[in-house]
Amino acid sequence: MKIACRVTSVDNGWGWSNYLIVIQITDSAKVELQRLQSTQAEAGQFLRIFVEPGGCSGFEYGMSFDAGKEGDEKLEDNGITFHMDATSLDYLRGSVVDFDDGLGGKGFEIRNPNASSTCGCGRSFN
Repeated sequence: MKIACRVTSVDNGWGWSNYLIVIQITDSAKVELQRLQSTQAEAGQFLRIFVEPGGCSGFEYGMSFDAGKEGDEKLEDNGITFHMDATSLDYLRGSVVDFDDGLGGKGFEIRNPNASSTCGCGRSFN
């Protein structure tokens, strides 16, 4: 199962090289991810956050539940354990995963300070 997510490019002003924050999971994303994991993930599966070719701008973000793959980095933030391959980690370093279920119905959103541009669809980046 893939979880739909949106992307927004942000300048968070952190200068990530000065911090050990690799990927930040907000409190609202944590609550929704825990709900999804308890209802949709199988035993032994963790969240995977990844980048794949596609979309209007060249790359798309994705999220799914799986057991992990050889060579994955196993990471944790805000009580959420997740897996990432090395390529995705390079593209997503310093990103923030958020969840918004308000009237706009955005769902998951990845704010990536490394994205040089994003598409109007909100799901792809360059």
